[in-house]
Formats: sequence, structure tokens, C-alpha cells
Amino acid sequence: MLAGKRIVLGVTGGIAAYKAVEVCRRMVDAGAHVVPVMTKGAEHFVGRTTLSALASEPVQTSLWDEASPIPHTRLGQTADLIVVAPATARLLAAYAAGLSTDLLTNTLLATRAPVVVCPAMHTEMWEHPAVQANIATLRARGVHIVDPESGRLAGGDVGHGRLAAPERIVAAVEGVLASVADMDGWHVVVSAGGTREPIDAVRVIANRSSGKQGYAVAAEAAARGARVTLVSTVDLQAPAGCTVVPVETAAQMQAALESVAPGADVVVMSAAVADFRPVAAAPGKIKKHEGVPQIVLEPTPDILAGLGARKPAGQVLVGFAAETDDLLANAAGKLQRKRLDLIVANDVGAPGVGFQHDTNAVTLLRADASGAAVVAATVALTDKRSIAKAVLDAVVDIRRGLTPPA
Repeated sequence: MLAGKRIVLGVTGGIAAYKAVEVCRRMVDAGAHVVPVMTKGAEHFVGRTTLSALASEPVQTSLWDEASPIPHTRLGQTADLIVVAPATARLLAAYAAGLSTDLLTNTLLATRAPVVVCPAMHTEMWEHPAVQANIATLRARGVHIVDPESGRLAGGDVGHGRLAAPERIVAAVEGVLASVADMDGWHVVVSAGGTREPIDAVRVIANRSSGKQGYAVAAEAAARGARVTLVSTVDLQAPAGCTVVPVETAAQMQAALESVAPGADVVVMSAAVADFRPVAAAPGKIKKHEGVPQIVLEPTPDILAGLGARKPAGQVLVGFAAETDDLLANAAGKLQRKRLDLIVANDVGAPGVGFQHDTNAVTLLRADASGAAVVAATVALTDKRSIAKAVLDAVVDIRRGLTPPA
């Protein structure tokens, strides 16, 4: 996976900087073109001559004294991947906050290539809430984090925070490059948010869906090379490369999906569609002094079942099951009834899971050869971008015809 790839290796000022030399050597040996970028702090721990001798180009350290007048944009635009090893607490904070303080942070902000960050610091620093918040922010943005290991630290201490082993870092880089374009050329349709069904000119029947999970799926699909159409009821910042189709009601969402889904390779129905709507919405605002109104409800169209019934050959259809009890049984039934290829089940009554949260915990079920639902993966509580990655990993497996686990 590394052969012919242009990789920027960022090295920051931590005692683990010496391991960057081995990371560099391994990537060059695997055929990568490695461009090292060191911070001023890193030069206190490892000599630039060493990395220059092992890398594919001399070390770069400055925004000002390089041959290119804008080295950070050149580095960012030409990189197939950027890996930072080690990444100090300072680097994590600057990157999460969008600060451009040196050549490395400028390059990180000037790239659309995948980024792998490998933190290393003392245990107390790694466990500090600010550091963990920055890690969560970067994960949510799609940055790949290679968590530190436990072991001996500087000064003779032992604990969690030691830089991951060089072979583990290189394996992570290979894994990211393997997945980064695995949806290249696909058309992926994603629905997001909760529908709103009008009662009158002011009030609606709605649900708690924030749309965050759907937007995370859309962002991950776009990052993996897909052309993404996002049918959304919420006003969030659209992920780069996604076409947004705004809707509000279940009927509008149905119409939008019936227009774009037939030609899609993958449809991910993560939106929370209302099950019922008022038969007739009042044209104006219902006044309180007029008394309690009688609101007669009717079912909304079952969009997911309709997509399943009309699913073209080769399309992968993904549904979501937000449940409060009998999670797996309910999800398995929905998978089979609606002719889904994959269903993402989550217990929205659990802490930190589902609606309104930035985190989620899910179980992925898919059909085996006999049509029975089997567990494909279980993902513990994590950020929604990581959930999106697990979902699309399963989608890629299905498209490749890989057999689900027994």
C-alpha cells in the first residue's frame, strides 16, 4: 500500500521523537516517498541530519527559508497522507483549535489528505480532560488516532502514553491508505435528521434526532472517494464534497429519496422518520383560548420498506434501528421485513448513545446466506465518525461479496 505514496512525516518535540527515525525507515523501505517535517522542539531530540539521510527529501522546518514560497500548501496538496509521530499535547491542541503556528500545523490545515496522529506524552498529560477533548474533536473530524501504549516513559515512570511501536504506526498508515479510496466512484445516498410533521403554522410533530450520525456517515463516505447525496432535515455544515437536498416532512423525504436512490450504489437511511402525521394541518396558528384541539393522526409512508421493495440489483441498503428494549430482536426483525442488507442497532436509552449526543454505541447486523440476521460487528461507545467508519467498512464488505461472520 505504501509503494509510490507521498507521505509527510511530522515530528514534534517529545522524547519519543527518536522512534520517528524507525517509522521513516520502514515507510521508505516499503516504497513510500517520505517528506519529513520537524518542529523546532523536535530538533532538541533528534538531529535533522539523521532524518534527512533516511527520508526521500531533506527535513523541512520553516515557513520562511524553504525554496517554495508557500511550502505548507505544496506539502498539504501533494501528500497522499500525513502522519505525525510523535504528536505532543501542544500539537493536538493547536490542530484541534485550527492554529497555524509553524510549518507542520500549517501543513495539517492546508491538506485534504488523510491524517494519522500518534500521540505520546506522560500518563497525567494523556489523561487530562483537555487532551482527551482534543482527541475527541480530531476523531470526530475524521483524523485517525493511533492510541499510545502502556510501558516505560521518560524519567523512569511507567504508565499509559508511550508512543505506539513503529510497526504499529506503519500498519495504521497502510490501513488508512487501503481504505481511503475503497468507495471511489460510488454514489452514496444518505438521509439525516428527524422529519417534522406540521400540526399548524407553528407547531410540528418531531423527534430528537440531531442528524449528527447521518452527517458523519456522509463525511466518511466522501472521504473514501464516494459521490455523496445527503437528504437532510437539519441545518448543519455540509461535509466537503456532499450535495445536500433539504427536506422537512416524511413526504418530502420520500420524494427526494425516490428521485436519487434508484441510481445509487449505497443508500444509508439514518434519518429518523416520523411514524405518524396529522391528517390535516391547521392553516394558521391554533389559539390556546380555543381549547385543546383534536389532532387526528395517520401513518406516514414507510420509506425504508419502499426502498427495500424497489432495491435494484447490486445496491446496498442500510437501515437504522433506534430501540429502547429488545434491541437485537427488534433490529433483526426490521432487517428481514424491509429487505435490508445491513442494519445499525442502538439502544437510545443508554447513556451517551443516539439522539443529540456526539457519541454512539451500535451493533451491526446483516443477513447470512440463509437470510437469518447475524451480528457483523459491535462497536462500543465512541464518536459518531468512528461509528460511520464501522458502518461503511461493513458496506464495503457486502459490496465485495464477503461472507458475514458465522
